[in-house]
Amino acid sequence: MAQRYRTAQVAAESGYSVQQVRDLERLGVIPPAVRAANGYREFTGEHLLALRAYRALATAVGPVVARESLREVRVSPLADAAARVSELHVGLAKERHDALAALSALRAIQAEAPLEVGEEDSMSITQLAGALGVRSSTLQFWEQEGLVVPERVTSQAARRYPPAAIREARITAVLRAAGYRIPEVRRAIEAVREHAGLDDLADALHDRLTAIAQRTLSLLTAGTAFTHLITPNAPQGHLCCVERSEGGLGGSGGALLQ
Repeated sequence: MAQRYRTAQVAAESGYSVQQVRDLERLGVIPPAVRAANGYREFTGEHLLALRAYRALATAVGPVVARESLREVRVSPLADAAARVSELHVGLAKERHDALAALSALRAIQAEAPLEVGEEDSMSITQLAGALGVRSSTLQFWEQEGLVVPERVTSQAARRYPPAAIREARITAVLRAAGYRIPEVRRAIEAVREHAGLDDLADALHDRLTAIAQRTLSLLTAGTAFTHLITPNAPQGHLCCVERSEGGLGGSGGALLQ
């Protein structure tokens, strides 16, 4: 007979608190516990696998996606479950590709010779939108968010973008394409305005690449547990060692539930 665990035991084995185990069961992250004759919950090794998969997966892709993925993988046919795990890897690979593209674009901007500010160097909103491959309304939105500051000329107050504004628009386009949110882009633009350099942005992108690499390793760890969840007859001997080497869940479990 498979080993059975009480709630406190499975919590101790996984590193979660008793309440966190109950919450994850309620959310469908782990299978429903069976009830013993006395009404107490009983858990099995499958529950431990699901908890370990969730911990690693939440680190890799965030708790919301982790919960959705585990619920889906547990009840899906093998082909669909494997495809779901593959999609998560593709998502992280795209994040890395976008970050590398952003880093390359920033390096190209850094290498450009400074431009003398003059009327001939300015661009209209239509010209700049076309050069960046975005809509004019996007540039207007960036202006509203304080990311790009055009000049106003002519009696109709038409927008003109001098070299400084063009540079800000290019940086904004690069960071948005890399997945940065508006508040993050705003902080980057403010840093560029203050320091007139892109080194800090390049360092931030390098940090992002390192974080993506760490998340990819967590996804691989989750994939190992996934293998045993969707193919129960696979050997499981090394999983305990993998989990112990990560030091258990400790105090991080609560954050993963957010």
